[in-house]
Amino acid sequence: MLEQISELVKYYGQDAVVNNPDIPSENSKEVMAEAARTITSGMQNMLAGGGLQDIISMFTGRGAGNGQSNSIAGLLKNPMVIMMVGHLISKLTGKFNMNPSQASQVSNNLIPNVLKDLVARTNSNAPQDDAFDLNDLISSLTGGNAAVSDGSDGFNFQDLLGQLTGGSSGSSDGGFDLQDIIGQITRSAQENKARETRGADGGIADLIKGFFN
Repeated sequence: MLEQISELVKYYGQDAVVNNPDIPSENSKEVMAEAARTITSGMQNMLAGGGLQDIISMFTGRGAGNGQSNSIAGLLKNPMVIMMVGHLISKLTGKFNMNPSQASQVSNNLIPNVLKDLVARTNSNAPQDDAFDLNDLISSLTGGNAAVSDGSDGFNFQDLLGQLTGGSSGSSDGGFDLQDIIGQITRSAQENKARETRGADGGIADLIKGFFN
């Protein structure tokens, strides 16, 4: 799923970054990689802080607190998306010496468009969108240690998404307690972040970087 996010960043980054005269061509790939890291680390931080329901809310179109939030306008009101946009603005101004206005334009264009498409494709039943799966996303962000699966031995978040959005009839949750699931995901995300901080494995940042080489 990290690769799919990176591909969406490349797609929307063609106009927002590659064809942007304010960004030197030699910085284009690094800027897009920074955007992809901002999105993935933002969601990982949310999970590590106990925000599994906020992630699910974004994918079900309820993240803004009222009505549908999976439009660009709705996403720009989502606290998690606001945090991501602000983080990318900070990176663009500090690391790439962009002025705040330019950095804001790039960030407010790129982040919401990528997330809007990510949400739409993850909710899609079209064969070409099979690689967009909420189970894979949460597993990637938690180091593969969370209780997520499409089988009988784990909680199926993609199925839950289908039930909440009306995209499928879905199946029962198998008796899982929501608070227990949130606790498992939170611990797994925290442990994965700790491993990456210690340099115990390549981590999400290195994986993202590889997609933009």
